[in-house]
Amino acid sequence: MESRKPEWLNIKLRGNREINNVNNLVKGLSLNTVCKEANCPNLMECFSKRTATFMILGSNCTRNCTFCNVTTGKPEVVDLEEPLKVANAVKELGLKYVVITSVTRDDLPDGGAEHFAKVIESIKELNESIIVEVLIPDFKGDKTALSKVVESKPEVINHNVETIPKLYSTVRPMAIYERSLKLLENVKSMDKNILTKSGIMVGLGEKEGEVIDLFKDLRKVDCDILTIGQYLAPSKKHHPVVEYIHPDIFENYKNKALKMGFKFVASGPLVRSSYHADQVIDLIK
Repeated sequence: MESRKPEWLNIKLRGNREINNVNNLVKGLSLNTVCKEANCPNLMECFSKRTATFMILGSNCTRNCTFCNVTTGKPEVVDLEEPLKVANAVKELGLKYVVITSVTRDDLPDGGAEHFAKVIESIKELNESIIVEVLIPDFKGDKTALSKVVESKPEVINHNVETIPKLYSTVRPMAIYERSLKLLENVKSMDKNILTKSGIMVGLGEKEGEVIDLFKDLRKVDCDILTIGQYLAPSKKHHPVVEYIHPDIFENYKNKALKMGFKFVASGPLVRSSYHADQVIDLIK
């Protein structure tokens, strides 16, 4: 297994007023960002551009994925004022493109779907021209729950398959690969105008052919947008990094995915689900 990070994973340190402004705003409104909770390598870059991915429904997740840095623990009480708080943060930051995600809340009857819808609606009430992308959990495959999110009309619905099916038992033991694919398919059946998006990590022990097969599975359910990034273990307690993937291979994956029909592909060592998400604005009808 690889132990030392290659030079292409070195992150340029930066510090400026905008990073502090975003931090202070989020903290002042008692909001969470997946940027901090998941220890994203792009946090400083995004915060410096006054962008952030808001994480709703608390900071404790009910699942136990071995790749993730988000805390697993007792779920928090849902903050009913959160939709308005997020909308106010969007206004304060002057955002035109907003990304909303959450921890997985298997303890809630609808998995938090209605809360997602309220956040989307609050943002749209503020300014209907703001583009909203949501990165949602699988809601245990509940179509009624999913429909609440779809009916609130976000422009993009993202649900990450994360890795190849063979690795689910060790990387995503409480998730089901086929269920994740079905969710993406159901979004399109409910509203074909919503763009669907998914993402994977590489370096977990997958083979190139298995990655290509995953791309094919996503295209079978008409997934529009794909993100591919290098897995980085948050700690020694998490799933180990099996391999650091060379940037040339990421470029190869991108080219192959585009040829398969994805409308937009972000592929690179530091790419994450929400990194430069607003680059898909031209795809929004």
